[in-house]
Amino acid sequence: MKNSIVKLFGLLAITGSLFTACSSDDDKKPTSSFVVNPLDFKGNINDGEVVLDANTVYQLNGALVIRDGASLTIPAGTVIKATGGTAAYIAVAQGGKIFVNGTATNPVIMTSGVATPAPGNWGGLVICGKAPINTVSGGTSTAQSEVADLTYGGTIANDNSGSIRYLRLEYTGANFSAAKEFNGASLFGVGSGTVFEYVQAFHGSDDGFEFFGGTVNTSNLVSFGNEDDQFDWTEGWNGTNTNWYGKISFGKGNRGIEADNYEFGFANTPISNPTINNLTLVGPGSTASSTIYAENDAIKFRRGTKAILTNVNITGFGDAFDVEHDETIAFVGTTLKATNVKYTDVTNKTKGRTTAGGSATVTTIADETTTATGAGNGATAPTWAAGWSTGL
Repeated sequence: MKNSIVKLFGLLAITGSLFTACSSDDDKKPTSSFVVNPLDFKGNINDGEVVLDANTVYQLNGALVIRDGASLTIPAGTVIKATGGTAAYIAVAQGGKIFVNGTATNPVIMTSGVATPAPGNWGGLVICGKAPINTVSGGTSTAQSEVADLTYGGTIANDNSGSIRYLRLEYTGANFSAAKEFNGASLFGVGSGTVFEYVQAFHGSDDGFEFFGGTVNTSNLVSFGNEDDQFDWTEGWNGTNTNWYGKISFGKGNRGIEADNYEFGFANTPISNPTINNLTLVGPGSTASSTIYAENDAIKFRRGTKAILTNVNITGFGDAFDVEHDETIAFVGTTLKATNVKYTDVTNKTKGRTTAGGSATVTTIADETTTATGAGNGATAPTWAAGWSTGL
């Protein structure tokens, strides 16, 4: 009897260990067939999960594309240095996922690999999701991204392209032509299942962040010294956002925000309609040279966009709110409105222009206050940006 009991316990122990091993293996994501070469980091991740090593510096020399069903995980402190202009970028295709796991004290940095870094040294980060866009009215269309040539758009509002936290994107914006340039982060039809927070776009040659439709929500974004707009949206983007800080610097820039519904269909649906709570925009000064800062607008609303902004701090612009086109003007004061706005060194608080080019009164777009803190600290860098951002 004793021998039988011993045998029974032995069998249970072996069986238990087998179950444990199977359970552990099942919890692991499959290893990718992609071979990482840190000195020549590029190619297509077609399957499984690729996990980078924070102790290794990766030289991005071409396009790195995360394809449908694959994922890339980047641990805190990882540095990726890019060279190659328009040929070098990181893109997430529909169905792919990226996980950037930076921290406040140890961010992930994607930057230039050139000895003397400059705007436009590489492409930037491109994410393509399956959330609705309005290039065809109705929100069921798809399109090809203007950079990376990947499909985006669809009908899955809560599509998930991964999670991005504490990331710096530096010296991006390589341009194919005057009309086609990379941004710091280009979000094409990205869904609300994607996490996008604590991200900085620093000294790029085009926009810091641009949203092409989709439903992604964001928080704690810093756009600093990008040479076109600090933030830009179009193609029916709808998202809820908290804590945006944008500042024009380095003697070049256009607008704090450039906001459209859709260039080729001002009334196309879904209509761009984001919410932004706690926004700071810092410009070059209300009297900055028009030969350098042709627009000098804090915010340009046009082409039929809606938006709701609260707790807004605007400093150093010729125009705070510039509203253009009849479709956009029709929303002013209701579905296009900013509440609790503080102006400092601003020449014109509001300016309106009809589609035909005539002037329009749009004063109801904003409610003024003297106490708005914006992203947290007025025109000064917010405390939540300390430690992981640069240049502030």
